[in-house]
Amino acid sequence: MNHNTGNMAIQQMVANMQVQVWDANKSQCWPEWQELDYTPAYNKFYYILDGEGWLKIGDYELWPTPGQLILMPAYMQQSYSTISDRPFLKYWCHFSATVGTSDVFQWLKVPYCFDDMDPDIMATLFGELVDAYKQSSVTARLKEKSVLLDLLSRIIEQEPLQIMQSKTDEMERLSAIQQYIDSHLHEEVTVESMAAVLHLHPNYFIKYFKRHFGIPPLRYINLKRMERAKFMLQTTSASIKEIALSLGFDDANYFSKTFRRETGYRPTEYRLRM
Repeated sequence: MNHNTGNMAIQQMVANMQVQVWDANKSQCWPEWQELDYTPAYNKFYYILDGEGWLKIGDYELWPTPGQLILMPAYMQQSYSTISDRPFLKYWCHFSATVGTSDVFQWLKVPYCFDDMDPDIMATLFGELVDAYKQSSVTARLKEKSVLLDLLSRIIEQEPLQIMQSKTDEMERLSAIQQYIDSHLHEEVTVESMAAVLHLHPNYFIKYFKRHFGIPPLRYINLKRMERAKFMLQTTSASIKEIALSLGFDDANYFSKTFRRETGYRPTEYRLRM
């Protein structure tokens, strides 16, 4: 897989990512804090505030120190324990980050330990995350997701994302269908034509696509067309009819209705606002 293709696939994966906080707290580990060779179905963040301890992620061992942020991906064998009479004081969070039915860290190769994290920012973010988790309001659920996405963006800024070697072939297949869709937005794109790109039966292709992208293929195509439409409205002087035709819409009125349904604005309103 070349760099540009891999980068496009990663961007699409991150754009479609759904996050969920399952648990979050600040706690002092007890002297008997230990569990060996278990495999959680969720990702974990540990932000170490004080103390000592030992972690193992797969075959990789760590002895985190205060100020380090640790990412422990889901579905990897893990262990942890104390190593002295000064067990960890830490913020921690259990969360999922998925695209379709797959966790993104099953696809992406990322470091487990991050050193250069601003301690004031980390304390603020984790404090907000814990406070939101303890509340039951709708706005608290939104705040959880907002803070978690902020944390994820900070680790992505530190280290460029890479596709795991074992997933390269699969990512090439997903990139092939993305490229096919992007290059055919001006015409009718059917499930049958997309399935043919990957040599899959159309019925299986629908399930395959939804598993990896999180939405049905025709819904994905519609969203890509609206993304292209927004870009053209912002950057060109093309008429609404011209934009509609370039995106496979024979009827400009139907295009306008679709655009309004997806964005909340008529195309002309969106162009004026932007």
